[in-house]
Amino acid sequence: MSTGLAVAWTRAGRWVIAACVTATLLATALAGDHPGTDLDVLGYALLVASGLVLAAGRRAPVPVLAVTGLCALGYQAVGFDVPAVAYLFAVYAAVRAGHRIITLAASVALLAALPLAAMASPADGPASDAFAQARGALEIAWLIAAGAAGEALRQAERRADEAERTREETARLRASEERLHIARELHDSLTHQISIIKVQAGVAVHLARKRGEQVPEALLAIQEAGREATRELRATLETLRDDATPPSHGLDHVPDLVERARWTGLNTTLTIEGQRHDVPTAVDRTAYRIVQESLTNTARHAAASTASIRIDYRPDTLAIRVDDDGKAMPGTAPVPGVGLLGMRERVTALGGRLRAEPRSEGGFSVEAEFPVGGPQ
Repeated sequence: MSTGLAVAWTRAGRWVIAACVTATLLATALAGDHPGTDLDVLGYALLVASGLVLAAGRRAPVPVLAVTGLCALGYQAVGFDVPAVAYLFAVYAAVRAGHRIITLAASVALLAALPLAAMASPADGPASDAFAQARGALEIAWLIAAGAAGEALRQAERRADEAERTREETARLRASEERLHIARELHDSLTHQISIIKVQAGVAVHLARKRGEQVPEALLAIQEAGREATRELRATLETLRDDATPPSHGLDHVPDLVERARWTGLNTTLTIEGQRHDVPTAVDRTAYRIVQESLTNTARHAAASTASIRIDYRPDTLAIRVDDDGKAMPGTAPVPGVGLLGMRERVTALGGRLRAEPRSEGGFSVEAEFPVGGPQ
């Protein structure tokens, strides 16, 4: 059952209960003896009001408790000897909502005032003191029963909420433990390999400089890529350890990607269009990843000599485009590798769209657009 339907059903149930209580009070009044005075209309109005106000018992339990109690005193005073059934329902709702002290004080006051209302009534009083005492004991018993029922349900709801919180905390704890496990596995499996790459590249650079030879730019690029991979891996591990800590790379770091791409021999240009404005953090990080993955694919697979990056800040959209002059030919479908699929999932998750396909003039193009809701 949907949430809206459940709420509608609950409201309908409250009105059904209120209508049934109202009908019971009116039937009791019509079947009983009461003086025929000008106050009869007031008595019936108080009976109806005390019943219908129960529909608001969940939203405003204390005001409903006060209204039903005053109505009970009112129709008793005008000569309607009708039990305060609506007040019992109000006691149940107020105690269930946690207003135990207020309910107790109101009930004591009502029990003390009811005999005074009966004495002020134009109708004949109880036949004997024994009958009055028995009726008073019965009213107290019903009040205690209504309060006990409300308290029992309140405790049951509290225990259910506590159990739900416990389940959520357990799930969060398991997720945290799993993140720590993944972090340890990544650290053990990747850090070692990257460290070897860094050391080997560093040794090669050192030997080349020691011999007076020119260090190849590709070797310098490998060395820098090893350092960057170590930094990114550390940031990723920190994120896994604490999901509230976001990685630091965003659009501000795209120039670093351009510089590293140039070290590898890829002639890369960066163009920024439009009036720059702040974008959501998730969009900022994802845009950086799109550029990074696109340049990585160009370096690995495209056999390209040039690449261009264009970042377009539009009023309500951020557009990213990365083009290269690689070997991709028009009309050929791109192979959906892990990198391309990952980019598409990231962009789609943020409500954007991604297009990755060969260009008509040759080479490959990656375009991503993100909704950003305008300048912030």
